[in-house]
Amino acid sequence: MPALRKVPLLQFSRREALRVLGAGGLLAAADAFPLRAGAVPAKAKAVIQVWMWGGPSHLDTFDPKPQAGYDYCGPFDKPIPTKIDGVLINELLPMLAQQSDKYSLIRSMTHGIFAHETASYAVQTGRKPGDRLVYPCAGAVVSLFKGEAARSGLIPPYIVLTQPQGRFSENGFLGQRYRPFATGGDPAQARFAVEGIVAQGVTDQRQKDRRNLMHQLDTLGKAMREDAVVQSLDQTEQQAYELILGDAGKVFDLAQEKDDVRDRYGRNTFGQSCLAARRLVERGVPYITINNQGWDTHRQNFQVMRQKLPQLDRGLATLLQELDERGMLDSTVIWCCGEFGRTPKVQWEAPWNGGRNHWGDCFTALVAGGGFKGGRVVGASDAKGEQVKDRPVSPADLLGSIYQQLGIDPDGTLPNTLGLDVNVMPSGSRLKELL
Repeated sequence: MPALRKVPLLQFSRREALRVLGAGGLLAAADAFPLRAGAVPAKAKAVIQVWMWGGPSHLDTFDPKPQAGYDYCGPFDKPIPTKIDGVLINELLPMLAQQSDKYSLIRSMTHGIFAHETASYAVQTGRKPGDRLVYPCAGAVVSLFKGEAARSGLIPPYIVLTQPQGRFSENGFLGQRYRPFATGGDPAQARFAVEGIVAQGVTDQRQKDRRNLMHQLDTLGKAMREDAVVQSLDQTEQQAYELILGDAGKVFDLAQEKDDVRDRYGRNTFGQSCLAARRLVERGVPYITINNQGWDTHRQNFQVMRQKLPQLDRGLATLLQELDERGMLDSTVIWCCGEFGRTPKVQWEAPWNGGRNHWGDCFTALVAGGGFKGGRVVGASDAKGEQVKDRPVSPADLLGSIYQQLGIDPDGTLPNTLGLDVNVMPSGSRLKELL
């Protein structure tokens, strides 16, 4: 399948919709591989990944170190208590502090990689870069094993809100079928999904009129209506228009939510993406990534944090609370981290002016729902947050545990067209403390 052209969310043409839904496209009903990994009991049905693109500082989020002094904690020297005894987080995360019984923190994530591309690959695939194979990321793996039901409808099984992640090939050796569908657009904008997946200013009625006119002029199609290929194209067209004008596309229409619900999440791109993710889980999408950009804070880290942290706090805390209120948290995994942490020691000198660089030796991940225990802390960093002090956790440990909660055997076989004997995850990858 040719690579999909990047288009704004719900604002692509009929031709684009037909191509997405065409033979061999993302929404094909049949799986490419008939094999399945060994069955294990499933506690979760879906995953929402909050990808903190660029790598957040662990010291400025979920592993504060005020005792290390100003050169390490900067102005964030007053971390706040959570509902868990002795566990502190950044002072700008008060709502998450009140939801801490719903999630656990892994403060000893490590892979030792300091470059964006290779670290992103390691965290999202659970594999070290440099192997002869390009492994698929978690979203593609879940799409392979759990996407069949979603593909029987019109909504792709692996969706990224809103911009493509880049940095690496998400589908790896699984092929183009398992690429994510990146929505584009901005869910915080008033026109997000309100007028359907058509160009701005084109109403549903005008779209229907265009379709009727096209059919009137399609003399070749009328003459060949018994042809199998033409019938297949007609069916694809019907599916495309259902996504454009029918109920399927309404999952992206946040205007259907009450204003107080939208306000609760925060009227910004991240908050509204969290709301969109909740709606997608309700529609049976097994894997959603919220690509939350802006964490690559080489310069003026603390100024950026004062904007990013309140948005993260409101959006993520509300998502946890709403999923819990709706009885969906037990069946939905949420995991939140970036490709690495950031240098514990602040770079005050120019041109960084209080920035932090890349740090792959130690960072933090948050995990919640889907059968994972809440209110726990796994591992620990040292006094300055520079190295893992206790219980190192690899990306493979985290991903293997997520797969297990979804009923995907981490020790099972990962089907591939190359005929290779490849495990879903390296053997023994688990976070037993949280299962």
